[in-house]
Amino acid sequence: MNLGSKKGEKSTVTTILEKIVDSKRREIARAKARTDLATLQRWANDAAPPRNFASAIAAAPGIALIAEVKKASPSQGILRADFDPVGIACAYADAGATCLSVLTDEPFFQGHLHYLRLIRAAVDLPLLRKDFILDEYQIVEARVAGADAILLIAECLAADQLTELHDCARAWGMTALVEFHREEMLDKVLGVEPRLVGVNNRDLATFAIDLGHSLRLRSKVPQDILLVSESGIASPDDVALLERHGINAMLVGESLVSQPDIAAATRRLLSGRTKSRDGELG
Repeated sequence: MNLGSKKGEKSTVTTILEKIVDSKRREIARAKARTDLATLQRWANDAAPPRNFASAIAAAPGIALIAEVKKASPSQGILRADFDPVGIACAYADAGATCLSVLTDEPFFQGHLHYLRLIRAAVDLPLLRKDFILDEYQIVEARVAGADAILLIAECLAADQLTELHDCARAWGMTALVEFHREEMLDKVLGVEPRLVGVNNRDLATFAIDLGHSLRLRSKVPQDILLVSESGIASPDDVALLERHGINAMLVGESLVSQPDIAAATRRLLSGRTKSRDGELG
C-alpha cells in the first residue's frame, strides 16, 4: 500500500484520515438508530464502576506497558491471522502489562466493540477503547462495554470538541488518553488539563517512526502529566531509553501481537525496565 503522495496531490494521510472519520460518522449514525443515547446511558449507569487507568500507570514500577490487542492496521495489513483477543489479552496480563488497549474500529483495523466485553470478562487490568472517538455516544458505548479509558486524537478534533469529549469521559469516571503527533497540537492538548497524554512517534504525513519524538517532547509536557510514548517500541533497549528520559508509559501493539509467543515477547520487552513488577531491580 503506497502511503506517500506525489507533488501537487492531496496528502494520502489526509485522505486516509478523512475516510476513517467519514466512515466513523456513518457508523455512529447507524448505532444511534439502533439504540438511542438515553438507553445507552441507562446501561452505562448499571455497569461496574471504571478502574482508574491513569492511577495504574502512575503506580507502576518503572515505565508502564499499555499492551495493545490489535488484529490489523491500514499500513501493515493483518498482524496476526490466528487472532484470539481474549487469549492475547490474557498473555499480556500474565506477562506483566499494566493496562490494555483494545482496537474497536472495524473497517480499518478489523477490531470490534465486542472484544472489549470479552476481555473485560477475562482480565482485571484497566482497558482503553482505542478508536476514533468523535461523539459522546462512543464514550458511553465504551463504558457499557467495560472500558475504563478512551483515546482522543487531537489531530482529528477541533479544540472545543476535544474539550467536550474529555469532559464527558471525566464525567463517566473514565481516563482520556489525549494523543497528538504534531507539536503545534500541544497547546490544544494541554488546554483540556489532561492527566494522560500520548505522543505518537509515527509521522502521519510520511508514516516514518522516530522514537526520539517522544523524548524531545517530554520536556514540553508538564512533569505532573503522565506521558505515553506510542509506536515504534520493539526492544528492551527502546524501553530503557524511554524510561531514562522520564516517559511514564509505552503503548505497544504491532511488535508484540505479531510474535509467535506473545507472553514471551512481552516479558522480553519488559526486561528493559529498570524495575520489575515487584519493585525489585530488573
